[in-house]
Amino acid sequence: MDLKQKRGAYTAAFKLKVVEYAKQHGNRAAARHFGEPPTECTIREWRKMEEKLKTLSKTKCSFRSGIAKWPKLEEQVKEFVLNHRKAGIALSTKMIIIQAVKISKELQIHDFKGTASWCQRFMKRHELRMRTRNRIAQRMPDDYEEKIINFHNFIIKQRKRQNFEIGQIGNMDEVPLTFDVPSNKTVEARGAKTVTIKTSGHEKNHYTVVLAVTADGNKLPPLVIFKRKTLPKEKIPSGIQVHVHPKGWMDEQGMKLWIRNVWEKHPGALLKKPSLLVLDSFRSHLTEPTKREFQMCKTEIAVIPGGLTSQLQPLNVCINKPFKALMREEWNKYMCDKNQHEVTNSGQMKRPGISKVCQWIKTSWDAVKEDIVIKSFKK
Repeated sequence: MDLKQKRGAYTAAFKLKVVEYAKQHGNRAAARHFGEPPTECTIREWRKMEEKLKTLSKTKCSFRSGIAKWPKLEEQVKEFVLNHRKAGIALSTKMIIIQAVKISKELQIHDFKGTASWCQRFMKRHELRMRTRNRIAQRMPDDYEEKIINFHNFIIKQRKRQNFEIGQIGNMDEVPLTFDVPSNKTVEARGAKTVTIKTSGHEKNHYTVVLAVTADGNKLPPLVIFKRKTLPKEKIPSGIQVHVHPKGWMDEQGMKLWIRNVWEKHPGALLKKPSLLVLDSFRSHLTEPTKREFQMCKTEIAVIPGGLTSQLQPLNVCINKPFKALMREEWNKYMCDKNQHEVTNSGQMKRPGISKVCQWIKTSWDAVKEDIVIKSFKK
């Protein structure tokens, strides 16, 4: 009595392993070694499709991905998804289903229900995945490539004309921070339904840190701008400059203070060596009084075109992110040490003091490595 041979499912990794063996010892030997099944005939077919198997996921058993029942509808839904993602608009599966139902009515498809399982299969067929946001991308101007080339040419031209020393080429940027710097992730027991992260309740109280570096790896003293009207009476750590502003932003007065107390005191500045400073197009950087201050200290300014700081600003490219990570570490240490916490009469935790925040900035800035600064200018 003939028994029907049971069909087996083999992964792409196994098929390629069999093919490799068959190439060395022959199809019949491979069938004896690995089966049967797979039979000699099956192995012969696998050898024919070797190149296609290499493109397949190692755990996948076939090239099938399901056949769309409504291909025209799915084409339009896919176009809807791609257009919205190109514009940077977040999409949920619910939004896809709503749009699919709308299109089905336009195409007069009466048996389409727009279920969650259909959406799952649709995404699998068209290689779409749910992803966690990993970066808020800066919108690039349409002619960004031309602007980048023009900016590079301007820098090269200025260096040839002025013959700047490497230590006289700098970059300055304002970094917004808050008194609480909590992370979005934490270690937690498996199965916990609620994951909370404790703060002092001041994660929306912001201030600005002005960072500056030079191309030889030198880090200039930070200027911290607090949101208040009077200078703090607390003791400020050495190596930190403090300024105040009603909104905690950089202004014309802040630029004057930074130029005189920081930029004019960097190595080589007292000798009035010609220098080049790269800045973004923030309004206070480009006022006439600010430009006069730069002229007095023989500094040429190179203004980064709008929308291109993520490509052309050394601090944005390599330095701001590790600095913020170091600041978060300092805040975490503070939150773990209850002896440092001050509480109000009602028992609520006070925000970290200005002196303490300045110490975090100093410690974090000192910990940024010199080779990262040099790398940022090269990149």
